[in-house]
Amino acid sequence: MSEVAFKMPKMGESITEGTIINWLVQEGESFEEGAILVEVATDKVDNEVPAPSSGIMVSHLVAAKEVVPVGADIAILELSEESSMKVARTDSSKEDQKQVAKAQSPAKSKSKPKSSKQTAFKVNENVFISPLVDSVARKHHISYEELARIPGNGKEGRLRKSDVLNYISDGRPFQFAQAVPESNGFQVPDLKFDKGSGKIVEMDRMREMIADHMVYSKHTSPHVTAYVEADLTDMVHWRNANKVPFQKKYNQKLTFTPLFIEAVAKAIQDFPMINSSLDGKNIIVKEEINVGMATALPSGNLIVPVVKNADKKSLEELAANTNELVVKARDGKLKGDDTSGSTFTISNVGTFGSLMGTPIINQPEAAILATGIIKKRAEVIEKPEGDTIEIRSMMYLSLSFDHRIVDGYLAGSFLKRIADNLEQFDVDRKI
Repeated sequence: MSEVAFKMPKMGESITEGTIINWLVQEGESFEEGAILVEVATDKVDNEVPAPSSGIMVSHLVAAKEVVPVGADIAILELSEESSMKVARTDSSKEDQKQVAKAQSPAKSKSKPKSSKQTAFKVNENVFISPLVDSVARKHHISYEELARIPGNGKEGRLRKSDVLNYISDGRPFQFAQAVPESNGFQVPDLKFDKGSGKIVEMDRMREMIADHMVYSKHTSPHVTAYVEADLTDMVHWRNANKVPFQKKYNQKLTFTPLFIEAVAKAIQDFPMINSSLDGKNIIVKEEINVGMATALPSGNLIVPVVKNADKKSLEELAANTNELVVKARDGKLKGDDTSGSTFTISNVGTFGSLMGTPIINQPEAAILATGIIKKRAEVIEKPEGDTIEIRSMMYLSLSFDHRIVDGYLAGSFLKRIADNLEQFDVDRKI
């Protein structure tokens, strides 16, 4: 038997770190090859990490809820000689291992009780964002505006990494605060709202992450929402006539989702600036068109699996891809790559019976589309021989966009193009 270091594995393309959720094998316990040692979260997806072979858990180097970079040592295992070759040997002494574990969680040893009284701040006029501080801020979704609220203890009041880590451990007290005006010294009062009483339901980890992402998005991007309605009568009739033959031919359900994704992908090709992100003062226009589709889970939480290269896939491929992702999402089997890399997102609020919605942008994207319920209504139809009133299948579409990089003309033109693609559906299309 020999001791080896057990490292944080890479669990998907572009995944650089993970959060330890729970250790399933405790220190001193033995395990068999393939046994699940630890649960790790990457963004919104949970992963089970198996043992490379049988052995004994010597020690945990990282505690639950700590964020660890890929490749970092997270535990020390004692494995048999023949299996130890699979894992890198550790040359560190026990004292060194303790120091590594301590270094990987600096905020833990310096954590302070969260304060609810710090509701005002003074802007750091000399804020200088070093690459190290910028990296920490991006990992914790802290905007430059919020960084300017953190008191700096460096030379000439500059912001240090330790200032940001201590600020995070304090619960980010200035996240939603307003500046203290210098003229009259007014300070935002610490209001004591009556939140009532009732059953206390603690947020699970995913709900905490969703809440953080939504607040970060609204705080970062100036949201504007545009609306349009589309006549989907021809598309609805075509789908109703072809959904059974489609399933028999391809063994796939034909929902409206792949049809919506197809229309959106075509519109993005016509208006590529929608498929972009903001990086400082640079706009990154993405070459790939990867469409995320917001999907509700049985728990009530929301996750966004991604259809990669949607513009290059046939309707059959889109249907197979979306059906697979929905099943994996509801069964909790999504992997890191399934939820990464989206460049534009669709939220089908009509699934829940909503007429329309005002979606929050999925950062760092530039826009998000919400599709409402398809509802039959009496509509005035203009014809050469005169106007008529007919029953039509209508749907509202709403586009929330980041007004820093997308103006009203671009957003309105893009949204109208999606509606046109849906309305001008080819009823003679063959499956």
